[in-house]
Amino acid sequence: MTVATLPTPRPELRDPAWRGRVFWALAALLLLWPALVLTEFKPWVMFEPATLSSTLKFLGDFFPPKLEPEFLWLVARETWRTVAMATVGMALALLLALPLTLLSVRVLSVSALSGRMALLPATLRQAVRWLLILLRSVPELIWALIFVRVVGLGPTAGVLAIALTYSGMLGKVYGEILESGDSHATASLLRNGSGRLQAFFYGLLPQNAAELTSYSVYRWECAIRSSAVLGFVGAGGLGQQMDASMKMFNGAEVSTMLLVFMGLVWLADQASAWLRKALG
Repeated sequence: MTVATLPTPRPELRDPAWRGRVFWALAALLLLWPALVLTEFKPWVMFEPATLSSTLKFLGDFFPPKLEPEFLWLVARETWRTVAMATVGMALALLLALPLTLLSVRVLSVSALSGRMALLPATLRQAVRWLLILLRSVPELIWALIFVRVVGLGPTAGVLAIALTYSGMLGKVYGEILESGDSHATASLLRNGSGRLQAFFYGLLPQNAAELTSYSVYRWECAIRSSAVLGFVGAGGLGQQMDASMKMFNGAEVSTMLLVFMGLVWLADQASAWLRKALG
């Protein structure tokens, strides 16, 4: 007696959703095309003979890097100034961002425990959020240009620029982290008569400390990169020295500083990874 076997279904030779994927790919290309035209995106210009010749000449000036002891000492001093500018700017950003964060989060509002927040706290909270939007919407490069004209050339302008922009970024992300976590312990503390600072330190902070620390260290990494860029507008540090060398068409000096800056970014990445592991 033979047992009838059901025929095995043949696998689909085509993706059943291919029409939708092709449609959305063509739609994205159609929407992107005006942007490419507006930005005059022409990558093929890079491979024209005249462009290739000037590019090779420019890159040829980078070798060999300048390794004279006096110049290396200058680079080391400006590199340390760049790190100091980023670190002090981040410290000031934290001092500004923390109180603004506490004022902007809903979970620390006593009036919001019953449901709808009272008018005065809601108005204050919204005003603080608008301030954070203002601070982070202006790039640090624009703040640096303003402060260079206020306090003059040097690292002070870079420190203030990083402090203002990064305080807005930190305040926004800190607020989102605190409000997205479990607020039951914080609400219980507030209902039982605890102050807002007590509710923050004993309710919100313990369960969100690792995420807050990780983001803060990441922002410190970004501040080191930004501090080098700010030097191109006169805010001091390694970027200002690199800008001076580029204006003098001294490719060997620029090459040395680029290598040092890449090493600095690598060290910052390693330090931040260690800090995340130690504090997390």
